[in-house]
Amino acid sequence: MLALRVLQKSLLLGGTLLSVAFVLGGCSSQLADMTSSDTPAHPREPGTYLPVHDLPPDRDQAIIPPEQRAKIEAELAAARDRQATAAKDAK
Repeated sequence: MLALRVLQKSLLLGGTLLSVAFVLGGCSSQLADMTSSDTPAHPREPGTYLPVHDLPPDRDQAIIPPEQRAKIEAELAAARDRQATAAKDAK
């Protein structure tokens, strides 16, 4: 008999919490539209698309001189080779 009353109380409590969650969930969209005085207003219509086809002008000169580029590529190749040999030795 005592177990039945405990079960009834827990079901009542669970139902109450579930109904409160549904009520608060229904109000969430209205609460999200409320803004304080210091925040900018949300636009009601979405803005225009970004100009994805407007590209900057091409550069007239290379960013890295060819000699320096060759030196950097050689250093990267040497580092890659060192790592490959270190990985073989680790296995």
